[in-house]
Parts: sequence; structure tokens; C-alpha cells
Amino acid sequence: MNSASHGKNQLYPLFFKADQLPILIIGGGPVALEKLSNLLLHSPDARITLVGREIIAEIRDLVSQHSYVNVVEKPFDEGDLESIRLVISALNDSDLSEQIGNTVRSKGLLYNAADKPELCDFYLSSVISKGNLKIAISTNGKSPTVAKRLKELLNDIIPDEIDEAIEDLHALRPSLKGDFQKKVTKLNEITSALVRKTSRKWYKPNVKRILLNALFVIAVMISGHIVFSLLPPATIWNYSSSLIDQLDSSFLYFMLGGFIAQMIDGALGMAYGVSATTFLLSFGISPAVASMSVHASEIFTSGVSGLMHLKFGNVHNKLFKAIVVPGVLGAILGAYVLTEFENYSTYIKPIVGVYTLFLGILIIYKVVRKKQGRKKVKRAGLLATFGGFLDSIGGGGWGPVVSSTLIAQGKHPRLVVGSVNLAEFFVSLASSFTFLTILGGSHWQTILGLILGGVCAAPIAALLSKKLNVKAMMLIVGIVIVIVSLRIILLTLLK
Repeated sequence: MNSASHGKNQLYPLFFKADQLPILIIGGGPVALEKLSNLLLHSPDARITLVGREIIAEIRDLVSQHSYVNVVEKPFDEGDLESIRLVISALNDSDLSEQIGNTVRSKGLLYNAADKPELCDFYLSSVISKGNLKIAISTNGKSPTVAKRLKELLNDIIPDEIDEAIEDLHALRPSLKGDFQKKVTKLNEITSALVRKTSRKWYKPNVKRILLNALFVIAVMISGHIVFSLLPPATIWNYSSSLIDQLDSSFLYFMLGGFIAQMIDGALGMAYGVSATTFLLSFGISPAVASMSVHASEIFTSGVSGLMHLKFGNVHNKLFKAIVVPGVLGAILGAYVLTEFENYSTYIKPIVGVYTLFLGILIIYKVVRKKQGRKKVKRAGLLATFGGFLDSIGGGGWGPVVSSTLIAQGKHPRLVVGSVNLAEFFVSLASSFTFLTILGGSHWQTILGLILGGVCAAPIAALLSKKLNVKAMMLIVGIVIVIVSLRIILLTLLK
């Protein structure tokens, strides 16, 4: 290697046909699951054999959905390399990985050892996939985290419609006339508008962000001046002290309920409302008051959770804009309808219990159903209106209805969780304002308990959303909601 090339990235990117190139994965733990999931995400029909001493249940669940993957629970031996072209080891043993690497190379095969760049002949890239378009990102094995962050950034910037443009250009190519140079010139003219449009998007968000931040600071300063002019700090302190003296033991239970509900919602992008409402109904609180308390608390909890998701890059701007206004309109309508029937809470309570029971069953169904092909997201606004209406009626449902549907239609789960959480702040604000206007604010202890518990849980839940086993959590939450909802229905009917 000459001095000019010393220290440079010498990798040459290639895209191989995983459905025609037999691959061997060695290992049966979480790292092997990660490698297998990544391969199958981008090549669902990949020909893969996985060998490991112990195979975790998550790998078996994943393999059950892919007929071309073969799992063998046994130690690796040289015979496993027969008919294999690429080998990936996912072992927590450097010495064993090196021994396997020597054996693999002696057969003339290519080798990758997870998290051990010095043993690798090739690296697995972070891949952006938009239909026919695939972009691979590599940091020469030095920082997978940087590659992952770049993937998230570009995945958000590149529109899903790029695949349609590729298909259109592919169909256009045969109709172009002239020699090769003329065809290239014509295609450049057609695609230049797309490039200019994309380039402008790089700068506009930054300018908007600066202006929005400046307006936010000014608004906070003006609001603070007005508040402290009308209400001196001493008056606020005396009033707060008197409220604290009125707190009773039930306040701690409401705070615990808010903490648990927000941990569930921040991690799954759903179930805060249905969890908290189910909890309050079990305490004998009426449906309208329960929904009002939940939504008043969600103004704060979803606000903090939404900000945390923004900070961690979990919000998809286009999706957020598509659902926030319809969700607000649906929430206002639902809150108005429920308060009109407040005097009939004896009859409404079992109905709301049936609804929360339905949501619990829906959550369980989303876990146990077989994996379905992804579809293009359609009518997100109508979905958000329906979700906001049901959310106000039943004190919950925004997440289970909106998040789960969007994920099933093909949106990235992390971006759905973040976008729906941020939109929930505005939905809760509208619903809560409608409830408070009609019912008043006499149930402040319930609201304050849910707020404090939820605000404490929101940052933790947003951070854990990338690390928890979402399917296991959803299953547990669904089962608990079903059991408690059945209890509420039976107790109400037996009175």
C-alpha cells in the first residue's frame, strides 16, 4: 500500500443477491438475531442457514415466517460450510471467531465476525431501502453508530415516492431516441428538477427551526412577564401550599397510575389513555371525568414524551403534519359527545369498559397475528380523525388505533411511535380544553397525580423505546387491559 492511500477507506461497495448466494450465520443469541433480522429485512427470500448451540425463541419466531431459512441447533463444524458462499459469526468469543475465520478462509469463502472488524473480509452496511432504491452506508467498521444515524437522517429526507420516480424513468428509457449521449442528456434534464427540489429541502428546515426557536423564546418571555405581573410569586406560593394541604392518600395511587401508563405509552407509542382510563374506572370515577383527567394529564406527559422523541430523532415530519389536525378535530367531537351523556354514566361505564376491552384485544391481536406485507400509508387524516374521536370517548385509543394501523401499513415503528406521541400532545390539548370548558376543574388531584407520574416516566420511556422487547410488552399490556376491563364490566352489571 502506498503512502497516499494509507489510512483511507479501501472498501469497495457491492450489492449481492442474497436469494441466490447461500449464507451461513453462526450463533443463536441476540447478536445472531440482529444479523438475521437485518438480512431478511432487505432480502426476505435470502437463503440462510443458522447454526448455534442454543437458539433463542425470537429467532425461531422470525424463521417461522421465512421458508428459505434453515435453523440447526448444534455446535458449528467444518461440514456446515458445504455449499455456503458467505459466513457471518455472531459469537461473544474472539478466539472462537478467529478459529472459525481461519477455517472459512481456507475454504476460499468470505467471512464476517460481528463487532470484530479486524477479523472481517466484508462488513454489513446500514441500508436505506425505498423500493428499488437501496443505499448502503459504511464507516470502514469504525463506527456503526454513525452509520446508523446517517441512515435515519437520509431515510427521513428521501421521500417514499422516489420509487415511483425510478419506475417511471425505467419505463421512459425505451422511448428515448438518439445515441447513448442524447439519452443521458435527456434523463439529466428530467431528473434535474428532482435534484433542485431535494437540495432546497436541506436548507429550509434549518431556517424554520431557527425562527421557531426564536418565536418560542419570545413567547415564553412575554408569557412569564404577564403571569408574574398578574400573579406575584408570593400569591402563587400560598395558593400552591393550600392545594398541597388538600392532597389525600389517593393522590399517590393516581401518580403511580400515571407513571405506569406513560412508561407503556412512551415505549410502545400507544396505550397511555386506555391504561390510565382503565385504572381510573376501577376506582369508581365516571367515564367523562376519567377521560377529562387522562387528557388533561396527557397535555404534559405527551408534551414531554414528544419533545424527547424529537430529541432522539424519532419524529417523521410529513406523517406528523398529516395526522395532527384531523386528530384534534376528532378529539373535540368525541369530548363533546361524551359530556352530553355525563348524566347517564351508569350506562356509559360498561360501554366504555367494552371499548377498552376491545382495545386490549386489538393490542394482543397486533402481537400474535402473522406478519403481513407492508402497504403504502393511505388516508392517514381519516384514520387520525377516527382515532381522536374514539380517544375522547373512551379516554384512550389514539395510540392503539393510529400507531398500530400505521405500523401495519408499513411505516417505521420508531418513527410512528415518535410522530404519534408528538401529535398526541395537540389531540390531548383539544380534548382536555373541551372537557374542562363543560365539566370544570374540580378533579384536579386526579389530573395532577397522572401528570407528575407521567412526566417522571416520559424521558425514561422514550430512551427505552429502542431497547425493550416491544412485542412482549404489548402482549402483557393487552392482557392486563382485557382483565381489568372485564372486571369493570362485571362489577357495573352486577350492581
